[in-house]
This record gives sequence, structure tokens and C-alpha cells, in this order.
Amino acid sequence: MIEIDARKRPPLGMPPARFLREFWQKRPLLIRNAFPGFVTPIEPEDLAGLACEEMALSRIISHDRATDRYTLRTGPFAEDEFPGMPQRDWTLLVQDGDKWDADVAALLAHFAFLPRWRIDDVMISFAAPGGSVGAHVDQYDVFLLQAKGHRRWQIDASPSPPLDFRDDAEIKLLREFTPTHDWVLAPGDMLYLPPGVPHHGVAEDACLTFSVGMRAPSAAELLGDFVDTLAADADEALRYHDPDLAPARDPFEIDAAAMGRVVEALNMLRMNDPERLGDWFGRFITTYRSAGIVAAPDADLDPARIGRAMAEGARLLRNPFSRMAWRRAARGAHLYVAGHVLALPLADARRLANAESIGGADWAGLSPQGRAAVCELAASGHYHLNEEAA
Repeated sequence: MIEIDARKRPPLGMPPARFLREFWQKRPLLIRNAFPGFVTPIEPEDLAGLACEEMALSRIISHDRATDRYTLRTGPFAEDEFPGMPQRDWTLLVQDGDKWDADVAALLAHFAFLPRWRIDDVMISFAAPGGSVGAHVDQYDVFLLQAKGHRRWQIDASPSPPLDFRDDAEIKLLREFTPTHDWVLAPGDMLYLPPGVPHHGVAEDACLTFSVGMRAPSAAELLGDFVDTLAADADEALRYHDPDLAPARDPFEIDAAAMGRVVEALNMLRMNDPERLGDWFGRFITTYRSAGIVAAPDADLDPARIGRAMAEGARLLRNPFSRMAWRRAARGAHLYVAGHVLALPLADARRLANAESIGGADWAGLSPQGRAAVCELAASGHYHLNEEAA
């Protein structure tokens, strides 16, 4: 099975456990009516406006059919640029749609069967008729939800598809692409693709597509950050040493014994402590590419002011760019926020990581340590006080 109608059981058409067991990172699945009667929460003109914002990550990819060339431009774009765009063969892509629009973010509740820290963002693309980014392959899981209009998706689900890239494009496009499946998706339909499946989407008419992409750091990314952490914390006294040195047969040779000592020196830096390892990963996975958007507020949010505001019905709203996750620790739990770690009682860590906002009841349910952590996070811009809700 590679196609299912989910109308009776949206959004997967099956229990999440079955989807994860049979499809997740294993094979594609076309899910008709994943969101029956879906109406897009954002329109093309809204997306164009967002692409003009300085902090938004946006791109326009145009396709010249005569030469089969794709060109890439990055935003921000001028407001007067979009009315003059061609009638066809171009695509606007904007990252982090869920961070900029609360209604788009609300879609992520339907993917709660996945660890939230694994979800990267909801990228939104508008494509004029014929618009496409070319045949390509992603190294992460993605759910492609059709939000408006129609898009034709072709995929190559063969066991060993060719993955060589073209050398004449600014973006990574496949040199060869032979589809095994061909579908046209309507609003509410969704295509799930595991990593490594070549695919090609072309707009049948003016359309919007939401791409719910996963964060899947490469081994090189993990290793690079891990080594940087080890090096930053390393004791200068840990060094290459050779108390067993024997007279050199050739003073210029790096012999097997020397290499053994190199391995021994590197092994001294290994992070064998599970707590340190967990804290490193928690900080790493919650660090976001647009973390600079999180800035300290102009006004001080001290515990007294927050407490008074909460009593009057105000709410603390989490900055949508502040990624959070938590992990059980030897004592209580650790809450990870945008690369930082806070030691908290388990109930507080769980409550804060799961709450997009904090109201009076939530505030009252936190321990003194939890409230202090919220104040610290608010002072750094991870929460802002919405007193209009009062």
C-alpha cells in the first residue's frame, strides 16, 4: 500500500503506531483527505508580504523551460516586486511559517505523535502555474500538505534511485529522475516522504503547499558540535604523553605506538557521563537557526509584576522561535530552551515545554523554582507578557 484515504481517520488514515511501524523512514505514503475540507489559514498575498520582512527566510526559484535552467534569489524582497512577476514557472518559499503565523502553527498539534523537537518548521511555498523547484531529494522526513490549488507530485520509490546532482544549477537538483508514481494533490491531501526519496512537484494551477519538515542533523553536524563542546570543557592537563617511549628507529616516523597514544589522548575527552551527554544534545537540538529573533524585552518582567499580571488574567506567550525540550535527569529534570539548560522539578519542566502560553492556573501550579525559571526566560525574550488577555 502506498495510498490511503484518511477521511474517516485523519490525518494518517491509521493509528500513529501503525504509521510509524510501517512507513516512518521506510516508504512513502499518499494520504488523501488527511485534512478533509481543509481551508488554508494563509493566502498567497500574505506569504508575499512575509517574504518582504527582513527576518524571514525566503527564496524565489524560477524555471526557464527553454533551457531547463533554475535560478535562485533570496529575500527579503521588495513589496512592488510581486505584482510584476511572470504568470507561470516560479515558486516562492518561506521558512518558519509556523513561527510567523499562529494558525499555521496550530497544524502541528496534528503531528503530536512525533517528538516536537524533531519537527523543524512548516515551510510554505506558493507556486504560479508550472512553478517547481525541480527534481530533488531531501535527507529528512517531510509531510507535504496541499493547502490551496493543485500540485502534481512525482516520486521515484525504486530501491536504488540515482542521486547524482546536476552541475549547472544553484540548487541541488537531480541529474536523472524517473518517477514510479504520479499523483495530483488537492487541498487537504498530504504526501509523506521518508529521507532519500527523489520527488518532483509542479503546480497545476496557482497553489500553496505546506511542508512539515523534520530536523535531522547530519552525523557531521553532531560530531562538529560535540567536539566543540568537548574542546571547550577540556582540562589543559589532558595531553598527549609517552612515558613508555622507546629509542626511535627513525626519528621522522610516526609509528604505531605513537598512533596508539593519539587514540588514548582523544579517548580522555570522551563524554562518558550520560548527564553531560544529555545536556549537550538538549542544548544542541533546541538551538535554532533564527535564534537571533529572540531578544530581551524593553521592560523588566520581574516576578512581582508577572504575578500581579497573572492574577489579573494576563498570559505569558512563548516566543515562537524559542525551541524547548525536556529530559529526565538524576534529580528532577532539565529543561532546554534555545541552547540553554535549566534544572527544574520534573512537573515544571514538562509543563513549560508543553505550554505555548502560561496563564494564571499554570503559574500557580509551578514551584518557586519553576516560576524563577520563567522569569529568567522572560527576561531573555523567550516569553512576552500579553496583558490584553486580562
